[in-house]
Order: sequence, then C-alpha cells, then structure tokens
Amino acid sequence: MNNKQLQKLVERISLEYFGRSFHHQAKFNKRLRTTGGRYLLNNHNIEINPKQYQFFGEDVLVGIIKHELCHYHLHIQGMGYQHRDLDFKVLMKKVGAPRFCDVVPGVSLNKERVIHRYECSICQVQYNRKRRIDVAKYVCGKCHGKLKKIL
Repeated sequence: MNNKQLQKLVERISLEYFGRSFHHQAKFNKRLRTTGGRYLLNNHNIEINPKQYQFFGEDVLVGIIKHELCHYHLHIQGMGYQHRDLDFKVLMKKVGAPRFCDVVPGVSLNKERVIHRYECSICQVQYNRKRRIDVAKYVCGKCHGKLKKIL
C-alpha cells in the first residue's frame, strides 16, 4: 500500500464510520517506531506507522485509522479530542476503534537495555546504568564502598 491508497482508505473510513469527510493529508511515516499513528494538531494531517500494516495487516491498519480519525474529527469540532476526554472515549467505543496498538516485533523500546554495570567491591551490590559514571567520584549507595566496572 502506498500513500495514495492510504489517503483513499482514510477518506472512505471517515465517511463510512464518522459520516464526515477527511479534508487533509494521510501518509505513512517510517520514522514512527513505538506508535501506530499520530494526528498532528497544527496541520490536521494523520501519519501512520507502515510497519503496523506490514506485520499485522489491513484490519489493524483500519483500527489505527479509526483511532486517529477520532482525534481528528473531535479536534475539528472543538470537542475533547485527548485520550482522557469523555468525548474521545465515547466516540472510540461508537466506531470500534482500539485504544492501543500491538508492538511491532523487533522494535527496541530502550527500557531494558543496560550498557554499563558497576559492582561494589565491599558488599557486591550491582548497579545498572545507561550512561557511564566516574568511579573515582561515586561510591556505593549502601555501604560507601568503592565501585568497579564489570560490564
């Protein structure tokens, strides 16, 4: 699916489920990693993660489009368009839009990645850090022992 086909799909879904036309641009954005799509407030365009379509198919893509169109139509009408707003929750339920999307396999969220590991020379407590620390400046928080880098 290319951007032209995506635009036509978004316009069709907008008319079918919302009864309103979509007058802006919808396109794939390959830089999106952890989200299925996004609605841009400043220009009212919608961007979709192409990996969601590649890995999960058209059914998931339609769900993401419905979700983003909920943001779009509510914002255009001056209603509550944010996830926490009641207007948004009611419209999502009405059109059957998902709240979240699945995580694409192979995408790193950088939450579990540990680059540097330090250990206290006295009590053997280990510290995991994303950034390197100066072992001459810092000591163990438990016993004030000297730290050494082990990984």
